[in-house]
Amino acid sequence: MTQWVYRFGDGAAEGSAAMRDLLGGKGAGLAEMSNLGLPVPPGFTITTEVCAAYYAGDRRYPDGLADEVKSALKAVEDAVGAAFGDPAKPLLVSVRSGARASMPGMMDTILNLGLNDDTAEGLARQSGDARFAYDSYRRFIQMYADVVLGVDHHHFEELLQNHKTARGLTLDTELIADDWRELVEAYRTTVEKIVDAPFPDDVEDQLRGAIGAVFGSWMNQRAATYRRLHDIPETWGTAVNVQAMVFGNMGDDCATGVAFTRDPATGEKAIYGEYLINAQGEDVVAGIRTPWPLTLAAKHANGSPLPAMEEALPGVYADLVAVVGRLEGHYRDMQDVEFTVQRGKLWMLQTRAGKRTAQASVRIAVDMAGEELITESEALCRVDPASLDQLLHPTLDPEAPRTVLARGLPASPGAASGIAVFSADEAEDLAAQGKAVILVRAETSPEDIHGMHAARGILTSRGGMTSHAAVVARGMGRPCVCGARELRIDHHAGAFTAGGVTVKAGDVITIDGATGEVMQGAAPMIEPELSGEFATLMAWADGARALGIRANADTPADARTALEFGAEGIGLCRTEHMFFEADRIVAMREMIIAESPEARGAALAKILPMQRHDFAELFRIMAGRPVTIRLLDPPLHEFLPNSDAELAELAASTGEAFDSVRHRAAMLQEVNPMLGHRGCRLGISYPEIYEMQARAIFEAAAAVSAETGEAVTPEVMIPLIATRQEFDILKALIIAVAGRVEEETGAKLTFLVGTMIELPRAALRAGEIAEAAEFFSFGTNDLTQTTFGISRDDSASFLECYQRLGIFGRDPFVSIDVDGVGELVRIAVERGRAARPDLKLGICGEHGGDPDSIRFCQQVGLDYVSCSPYRVPIARLAAAQAALEGADEEIDAA
Repeated sequence: MTQWVYRFGDGAAEGSAAMRDLLGGKGAGLAEMSNLGLPVPPGFTITTEVCAAYYAGDRRYPDGLADEVKSALKAVEDAVGAAFGDPAKPLLVSVRSGARASMPGMMDTILNLGLNDDTAEGLARQSGDARFAYDSYRRFIQMYADVVLGVDHHHFEELLQNHKTARGLTLDTELIADDWRELVEAYRTTVEKIVDAPFPDDVEDQLRGAIGAVFGSWMNQRAATYRRLHDIPETWGTAVNVQAMVFGNMGDDCATGVAFTRDPATGEKAIYGEYLINAQGEDVVAGIRTPWPLTLAAKHANGSPLPAMEEALPGVYADLVAVVGRLEGHYRDMQDVEFTVQRGKLWMLQTRAGKRTAQASVRIAVDMAGEELITESEALCRVDPASLDQLLHPTLDPEAPRTVLARGLPASPGAASGIAVFSADEAEDLAAQGKAVILVRAETSPEDIHGMHAARGILTSRGGMTSHAAVVARGMGRPCVCGARELRIDHHAGAFTAGGVTVKAGDVITIDGATGEVMQGAAPMIEPELSGEFATLMAWADGARALGIRANADTPADARTALEFGAEGIGLCRTEHMFFEADRIVAMREMIIAESPEARGAALAKILPMQRHDFAELFRIMAGRPVTIRLLDPPLHEFLPNSDAELAELAASTGEAFDSVRHRAAMLQEVNPMLGHRGCRLGISYPEIYEMQARAIFEAAAAVSAETGEAVTPEVMIPLIATRQEFDILKALIIAVAGRVEEETGAKLTFLVGTMIELPRAALRAGEIAEAAEFFSFGTNDLTQTTFGISRDDSASFLECYQRLGIFGRDPFVSIDVDGVGELVRIAVERGRAARPDLKLGICGEHGGDPDSIRFCQQVGLDYVSCSPYRVPIARLAAAQAALEGADEEIDAA
């Protein structure tokens, strides 16, 4: 019989950390802390399997669940000596979500459940504090109405603000018990008016409604968006955790807070976090009040006038330090914990692996290996390769002048410039138009996630380092400044004022998530400098990986950047990109509009020295490393101008008649150019083009080899091969050119001739092609297009729909389709190597920088992957992780 509910608390639990998939991250953490004997309020977890059954059964619960919940609730009552719904000694509970993957702020939480008019009076008598009881009651009404009944929280915020204004008060803490009683009545009246039904008083109904709402929140829009952005399967579902309440809002010896065992922004080994006295947890994480620093060090570093927990509650702080140290040692990872202090006693409400920036992730992994908490292999697997992207882009130049308007908390590192926008929808719309935007809000909420994802950076006037904005921005790798209290934001007017300056929507601002500065205009940036822990991690990765890592580089600047990031060669040099510079496009266009081989030859003679110079530069920079050069691939019309005015300029520069030039341009237009006259088809039709390129490659190789005294071995790649005959014709042409260059220069050339596998037919006929080709490079961009029959340029209009419906798990142009495109790659590898055992195999599509695709490349036995220069470190780490996973699988199999 399936067990739907698992209990925890009182120093024991039915679950454990190993049951994360079943209990969710929060439930597994609560169970493990209970098993460790830490102070955890008792409760129970309703499993993720219930969530799956709930949706599979048309939102009906499985048989037996109600009885298990009733029994588990009775155990909680016995543990705390209170009864659910009892006016004399009422038990109150929290109801929280808890998926197996951390999704901060995406799903719903309800605190203080079990309150009604009778139990609120009972809580007031029992605690001796009516203010606390009715503050808890109004919080419960607001949360329950928002989450379960769909009454927007702004109705309650408005009532609260109007009440404080009428009383001449500023802070919530200035309100007395009678104020909260009045507000409770106003809240209940508002709910009844909006939903046309009284607020529920039956505590059993409250609990059923809350559990249903938490399961329902798994499918809300913000959770669905978060899952899509973070590749979390919908089928995982969420658990629900019901737990006895402990109260941080009972007085000045009570508090609530969040702590990290290391700094989640930098990775420094020091407790980091925030707390509030006389508050509940939502006050900290929702950004409603600006929280206080945990440590004296943080207080002094930020110049805060607020008391640190270390000085305000020194005994409880010492307990917290001991508990979080034990948790980090137990989990062997940086922990993010939530806690409440009730009348001087510490209670732990959550522990999980803390979200961290890429910078912190690298430092923590390397430091923990140095502390012998984890091994080097474990350190490599602790860092998400894709997160390294955060470290590889420009930051603000510290020496450049800047106009600082305000300062806030440095919530997520990195810097960004963009136009100020004041709504998430506007951020998304403008970003879709290619504009860089900074999302400016008083505070963010989970409903803003789409705008936060679209924005280059996030700026808020309220909230702290653990607010929604801070946590989500760090997870997304977005720079973020929180709690910039000098900002006066007018969302209706679309403007903010700071430092005597008004910034309107559309004005450019810059934020620095490392310093908390908000600046007017765009500030100068500098290139990243990678050293220290990053270099250490990369060295470990290089020692662990089996795959070679090359870069897609078309220019000397690209090649130098690739080398700086650790590339071992060039896996794709796209020669067409060399033709678009202003001093070259004219000669290229002359060649294209030429009507005869002689005229084309004359134009190509102008292009030859340009290509030779470019190739020589690449060979010098790569200093003997492999360089794969793809011969001309795109259709010729892409190089021609489109307007009559530009065609007239071309006619004048070439001395051709305008009508002749326009006619030639029209003749080159194709209905479906991606499947038209391009790639090797150009070389077959116009062999003089590939002859010129081959000559430029071999003359450059001969010159650089003579100059350096080292062998230069170019890899000449023929694109879009479909048949062995195409390859044979063009390989013979290339070899003939090499022979002539050897005769003319006296050099002895070494080179390889291979092809891109980017058509399904080429993959299927790989065996016969490999008899002639010395290497394959899988061009998975085009292979994906031709396998699916989908244009990469036009697929955005429906891919999101396909992903939402589960037709595609991920965008197949981002991560390789293992079942279809991957099967073609496997076939080509097997048949190619059967024909030529020493066949060199690589991948040069965009998938070469995607960690999941790299794992596939390791599995099928490729020799190398090639990606953009800035993704080289990502590929190095992903390749190491793939090799370590493969080694673990072999051990398990043995």
